[in-house]
Amino acid sequence: MQYQGKRVVVKVGTSTLAHPSGRANIREMERLIAVLADMMNQGIQVILVTSGAIGIGVGKLGLKEKPKDTPGKQAAATVGQCELMYMYDKMFSEYGHKVGQLLITKQDVEDAERHKNLCATFETLLKWNVIPIINENDAVAVEEIVYGDNDSLSAIVAGLVCAHSLIILTDIDGLYNANPKTHPEAVRIPVVETITDDIRRLAKGPGSSLGTGGMETKVRAADIATAAGVETYVINGTPPGNIHRLLDGEDIGTHFKAVHHHA
Repeated sequence: MQYQGKRVVVKVGTSTLAHPSGRANIREMERLIAVLADMMNQGIQVILVTSGAIGIGVGKLGLKEKPKDTPGKQAAATVGQCELMYMYDKMFSEYGHKVGQLLITKQDVEDAERHKNLCATFETLLKWNVIPIINENDAVAVEEIVYGDNDSLSAIVAGLVCAHSLIILTDIDGLYNANPKTHPEAVRIPVVETITDDIRRLAKGPGSSLGTGGMETKVRAADIATAAGVETYVINGTPPGNIHRLLDGEDIGTHFKAVHHHA
């Protein structure tokens, strides 16, 4: 598959970016950024949707656990977002790439005027060879305007920028026909032609302790992205080199096929 000249949205979760303590997993971050920088060097336009602001903020502040209340979460996010962008900026610049931060809320996408501005901003950043790094605006978002998980946000962004594909990195090897953590005989589902209720049922299960997602939010995101004509892949983000393997056409993760609308 030739990806040159194509747009790829990559979504990375807290489980890849942070150790269980909440402190940044520098080794994994550096590997991920090397892969993304290399994709840019191949002529692929990369858009990164990142979680981890709250987790990294908790680690940097030295809090014993993630705050339960909204102001606590939002305050931790402001500290974590700073740290996260500082690290992305530093690591990408080592490979000669520039980054730009977008913190967006549901209203930015749903309001027609803001939607238009957002699209224009993306186009300009990509034209300037800048990697847009996107997170939900945790510090101002409240329940009514919050996507609640960056998987859905990444799918909406992928539709917004007419991406060729969306790659969601997680901590398991894709969608299985049973929970691989409790069922050793579980088998990975390599391709999902259509997202059915059966597939949605398979996705219901516990997520990771630091993040908000689980397979359920990944399938919900795949639903949104594939309906917008975006090929969607859920793969293990460890090691990040798995992205290269996917782009080289290896059978890894789960490929949710895009819905192609016939005119």
